[in-house]
Amino acid sequence: MFQFIQHQNDLYPVLDLMDQNSIYGLDTEFIKVDTLWPKLGVFQINVDNQVYLLDGTTLDLTEFLHKIFNAQQNVFHACSEDIDLIYHYTQQKALENVFDTQVGMSFLGHGLQVSYQNALKQMLEIDIEKDQTRSNWLARPLSSEQLLYAANDVHYLMQLAEKIKLDLNSKSLLDFALQDCQFLTREIGEETPTALLYQDVGNYRHSRRQLMQLQQLAVWREQIAKALNQPRSFILKNVTMIDLVEKFPRNNFQLSQVKDIRANIVRDHGKTILDLLKFLPEQSDWPLRLARPIRHSSREVGDKIDLLIQQVSAETTIPKEVLMRKKWLNALYQHVVFHKDEQELPDYLLGWRYELLTLPLLRVLHEDESYLSTQMKVTE
Repeated sequence: MFQFIQHQNDLYPVLDLMDQNSIYGLDTEFIKVDTLWPKLGVFQINVDNQVYLLDGTTLDLTEFLHKIFNAQQNVFHACSEDIDLIYHYTQQKALENVFDTQVGMSFLGHGLQVSYQNALKQMLEIDIEKDQTRSNWLARPLSSEQLLYAANDVHYLMQLAEKIKLDLNSKSLLDFALQDCQFLTREIGEETPTALLYQDVGNYRHSRRQLMQLQQLAVWREQIAKALNQPRSFILKNVTMIDLVEKFPRNNFQLSQVKDIRANIVRDHGKTILDLLKFLPEQSDWPLRLARPIRHSSREVGDKIDLLIQQVSAETTIPKEVLMRKKWLNALYQHVVFHKDEQELPDYLLGWRYELLTLPLLRVLHEDESYLSTQMKVTE
């Protein structure tokens, strides 16, 4: 049913088979509990209906990963963490030849986050066990249960993908789903620029001083997390950083009272954190206040937006939650109020949605510009 490959010489026939067949079903098993970056345990591949489990702890997978980037198509289910791992191990961030069966199923009305187990049950009436999810994939030897679990994750994947593609094609939605898969893999590869790290933590309630403090803390946390290969939350959680700038502790005792701060962080880095809060650049260099998210349009325009999304959903059969998400709608609000360039909109709104939904929504929102501007008003 599958072959577990632990020696480099045994990998070469798999690489040859990949040259002859350029559509792969892929999955990964890894550990990312106490590290910033994932540690690969097993890389599973279904190629030409043959399943191989590649030992991530012993094999040099450089050539294997190169072939993935040159594939006709890579099939995953819920690809985000797998793609993140591939980007880390290859230091490349442009894997766009992906079909994610979870994305495909969302277009068919199965929700945004259907599990692989439920996908197989709903689409193929196949039941598999999912009892090894929290296994230690770095331990050796792997148990027979772990190996079977890993193999099952790609054994049925191509069959599942074909069924989903067939259903999408029958509704003329396959190209839309493939575009969204591309947008997803680009999104996974995007890193927040260092100068804007504070925006991942702060919000519109924070003063310019607090945003400057958050920026200094965020840059420092990023440097420490990467240097130690530890999760950012092991250094400072986001809620801890917010509590730091809101309480503004002046000494280690006050620092130790901050929400969820670790004792070792106070001990080893307390002075640094207090200095980052205290010593700031000139006020002219502080970030501007963040815009208030718009929760609502005026009632009349809000009804028009809902009706428009509902109509497009009915015409295309695409579920509303796939058509439009809150963060995309907020990006449209900000675009209208701040007269931004359309190229600053999320990729999702510039692809197949553009003519179908983005332009009609912008026309409606421009009717509400004065109302939206009052909702968006912030103090500089």
